[in-house]
Amino acid sequence: MLGNDDLMEFMNLTSLRTGVSGIVFISTAMGPHGPRVKYFVKTGKGQPSFSVSIAAEPKVVASSLPDRITDKMAPAVVAWVKLNHAALTKFWNDGETWTDVEVDAFRDRLKPLPAA
Repeated sequence: MLGNDDLMEFMNLTSLRTGVSGIVFISTAMGPHGPRVKYFVKTGKGQPSFSVSIAAEPKVVASSLPDRITDKMAPAVVAWVKLNHAALTKFWNDGETWTDVEVDAFRDRLKPLPAA
């Protein structure tokens, strides 16, 4: 659980940045779980999502979305995490200490999936 003095950086990335239809939420380390990104169909408080581990072999680790949406969208999110594994890992572990310039440069270096 985050305390009052804990810092966290996060971003809601659109398909323009990821090549994945929908929103991919990335953050620095938060919560007791391991590194992960979340996928949302749309932004908004309380929206259902699924989480994908940030790992060399990413996988869905939790979902509150209907199976049909998770099954459809997870392969693209997994592929995007694989493509950006090293950068996402560094952001998860070290991003809370980065300046705005470093965060912007990180975001700009993320690779989108190639157009299908």
